[in-house]
Amino acid sequence: MRKRYTRSRSGKLVQAALVYTGEDHGIRTRDLDHDAVKVVRRLQQHGHETYIVGGAVRDLLLGKVPKDFDISSAATPAQIRKLFRNSRVIGKRFRLVHLLFRDKVIEVSTFRSLDAEGFKNVYGTVEEDVQRRDFTANALFYNPRENSVVDFVGGVEHIRKKVLRPVIPLNRIFVEDPVRIIRAIKYAETGGFKLPWTVRRRIKVDRENMASVPSSRMTEELFKILNSGAAAPIIDRLLGFDAFQYVLPNPATLAVSDRAFRDKLLARLRLLDGKRQEQGSLERKDLLVYLGADYLLEFGPFENQQRIPFRDGYFAFKEFLQPVTPANREVEGALREIFRNKGRLLREEPSEHHRSEHHRSGDEKGTAEASRRRRRRRRGGRRRSSGEGSAVTSP
Repeated sequence: MRKRYTRSRSGKLVQAALVYTGEDHGIRTRDLDHDAVKVVRRLQQHGHETYIVGGAVRDLLLGKVPKDFDISSAATPAQIRKLFRNSRVIGKRFRLVHLLFRDKVIEVSTFRSLDAEGFKNVYGTVEEDVQRRDFTANALFYNPRENSVVDFVGGVEHIRKKVLRPVIPLNRIFVEDPVRIIRAIKYAETGGFKLPWTVRRRIKVDRENMASVPSSRMTEELFKILNSGAAAPIIDRLLGFDAFQYVLPNPATLAVSDRAFRDKLLARLRLLDGKRQEQGSLERKDLLVYLGADYLLEFGPFENQQRIPFRDGYFAFKEFLQPVTPANREVEGALREIFRNKGRLLREEPSEHHRSEHHRSGDEKGTAEASRRRRRRRRGGRRRSSGEGSAVTSP
């Protein structure tokens, strides 16, 4: 392990970072994306300090193969564009460059200055950029050319200790970007990190700020949760923080008022997590099936109806998802899958295995058992009257 130094304002040399070599960090180079490595090397060859950053480095240190590789560089967007013909500049508030490959997109950002407010295009040094990152586990810089990790904030040790520490001061981190609440919980569940009590307390103080997140951005965050392989524990944790209401208020309200629905939803999401881990990333319509099947078939406005007109089901599903706004074709595709597989979805009965009996109070046990009996009676009546395959009407 080496040390990196910089000069203070007075001109004195001071330690700025620890530099972990290959023997120290243990990253498997076979897990690197070859295109990302080529991008870093080309930028470095043209004199621009450049690293792989963020979640990719965190996952590599955890022994995982990252899904995405982001890059940060001293090069400006204009300089990056000149070096890569397969590139486009995106963003109005803070400009980024997307490098387009056949099967992926690699995002390249420019080091941001501490003087930048919000998302303004003010560029700086790597030492400034690190102070604008959310958590120390995401504030590490990997140089594939030297196979080294540059750590300005103690992130390597925090990853080893499995604790999530903020870089940005607590009184600002969730106010500046409320989506970081979702990401903190997601990092904790997917990486096995502990949330310090100061972070947990701050989430409760600042969660109301999530109401200001645009629906388009919340839609993307929801699908990231559903496709994470840990959707059940993430949503369970969001419910525990009373924060899920700012993501999906209708399911959140129902989960609080009806324990049977909450149990069924979380158990259904665990089935999704298992499928995601077996098959990899899933299409959005398939994700929506696991989110909405139990509401549409058992807990929503059609629970006593033998036939569900497709149009009515569509609008009920859209209302259930508000203010999240998936594409219409994704909602329609999910609804067709739910209708087509209604019998299988009902027979899965994931709530039977959600919690052991000793975790329930007497009232909860009785309520859950009564709910199960009512659902079994309804299903029996439907099978006798119309059969499983004719419970819905689709176009």
